[in-house]
Amino acid sequence: MTRMRVVLPAVIALGSNLGDRESILRSAVREIDAIEGATVTAASGLVESHAVKPDGVDEAAPAYLNAIVLVASALDPDGLLDELNRIEADHGRTRTERWGDRTLDLDLISFDGLRDDRERLTLPHPRAWQRPFVLVPWLQADPDAVLLGRGRVDALDAARSDEVRPFPAAPLFEGAGR
Repeated sequence: MTRMRVVLPAVIALGSNLGDRESILRSAVREIDAIEGATVTAASGLVESHAVKPDGVDEAAPAYLNAIVLVASALDPDGLLDELNRIEADHGRTRTERWGDRTLDLDLISFDGLRDDRERLTLPHPRAWQRPFVLVPWLQADPDAVLLGRGRVDALDAARSDEVRPFPAAPLFEGAGR
């Protein structure tokens, strides 16, 4: 008897504004793809944006590089989040300041259209619909993306923002057959 494994789609946002940002994001994509039970199926290009702090845009802080990866996950949302937190920690991520500068930020944006609202995990991500640095690269990875409770990503105002700029770089992910 062959045992079937259920895999569900997830959307993960990546960001970095400390260190060699591009190298860190490239490493994170490889590490996400190496998670037992998860496979990267697509990735956006890189975009650059100003740092956003609780009081708004902080132009004095280092700029972020951001991207989106689409994942097929056999892990549940908590299991995937555990792995994302491990990857962040491996890259020196510290959580001393809310929305502070960081070497690596990995946010679970959406998981198979599930809704969840706990202290540890809210799905879909509660502020994704307002963040051009999430929506613009998400549309690069999936032009037909839909954010639960908000509709098509391409119809959201933040998806049409000029607050993010393309960052010239080779693709983050080469796809199947690597």
